[in-house]
Amino acid sequence: MTVKWIKVENVKGLRYYEHSTRIYKKRKDRNFSLTYKLDGQTKTESLGWESNGWTIEKASAVMNELRQNQRTGEGARTLAEKRGQAQKQKEEKQAKVQEKESETITFSRLYEMYMEKQKTRTEKNSWTTEEGFYKNWFSESLSDRPINDITLDDLQEVINNAQKAGRSPTTAKYMKAFVRQMFNFAIDRNLGVKDNPASKIFIPSFDNRRIRFLTMDEIKKILASLKPKSQQMHDMTLLSMLTGAREGEIFSMQWENINFNTKLITLVDTKNNNKTRHIPMTEEVEKLLRTLKQKDSQGFVFKTKEGNQMQQLSKTFARTIEELGLNNGIIDKRQRVVFHTLRHSYASWLMMEGADLFVVKELMGHSTTAMTERYSHLSPEHLKKTASLLNKHKITS
Repeated sequence: MTVKWIKVENVKGLRYYEHSTRIYKKRKDRNFSLTYKLDGQTKTESLGWESNGWTIEKASAVMNELRQNQRTGEGARTLAEKRGQAQKQKEEKQAKVQEKESETITFSRLYEMYMEKQKTRTEKNSWTTEEGFYKNWFSESLSDRPINDITLDDLQEVINNAQKAGRSPTTAKYMKAFVRQMFNFAIDRNLGVKDNPASKIFIPSFDNRRIRFLTMDEIKKILASLKPKSQQMHDMTLLSMLTGAREGEIFSMQWENINFNTKLITLVDTKNNNKTRHIPMTEEVEKLLRTLKQKDSQGFVFKTKEGNQMQQLSKTFARTIEELGLNNGIIDKRQRVVFHTLRHSYASWLMMEGADLFVVKELMGHSTTAMTERYSHLSPEHLKKTASLLNKHKITS
């Protein structure tokens, strides 16, 4: 669109054109522009509309300022430079304000900001665990401290105290991850922290793998004790025992994942890289699932009383284990029977029956064979090979 430029009298290089329709202060809106020579070239720069605050007087002042700077060689010589300097000053001012604010951001305030975000993007059981870490361990000594004043030693002391109080190395590792994420959150939002003090928290190396598995007699006792207390807990226990499914995988299992024609259970978005894996049904598993489907064939296989997806395991299982005395006198947590012991027992039984290590890896959904090799000592071939070591000793003549 061609516009008609109108020169402003008595102000060299200042001109404007009128908007075709828009009215401002009872006349057509004006758009002001500057034209001047700089370094032998003609430059034209737009100031803006009168309706946005530009007037002949204001535009004239800018033109005079630029010409003065061009003569002296000091300050902005173009409108673009002037605007760039103004933007830089604005950003510097904001940075100073932000830096000042960061000096007053305490650990408790950072926690509030972090959790507000966490609750929108993680599952409840995840952020409730983090809530527990903060309330039970970090808040007492750090809540009122400015975040840019908190050091590695401060955080290491909290972790050490938790371990001295009997918390496992696994818990310490999760506590480190939690506080590291909090400080990453602060760094990403320029809250005055440049380096993450939690990144170098020391956690002693450990082997947290469970080494206890159930005997057939023990699992029968558990199922018999659970049945009159909770049919649902009985059924989930049996299913985990015969499929190796994790607690969360059972909670998320839906009827669309069950195929009675192929006799396969499909577990989607599993723990390791959200991979999908398929588990063949045993006769007992098929019988159990068919019975459950007759009662309710919609949505999740196991639901809450309200019909929603389950989020946590009933305490009935833990109480039953205690009643049966299966953990009596056991201090090492790796030897204690928990719901995950069912999965461990599933793999152990398969290996004792002579299953191939790679096949067990696939059934368990392990990301590496190394994770499955913990069960290799239970295989008949391994036992035979170990026992044969005694062949070189001749006891009888």
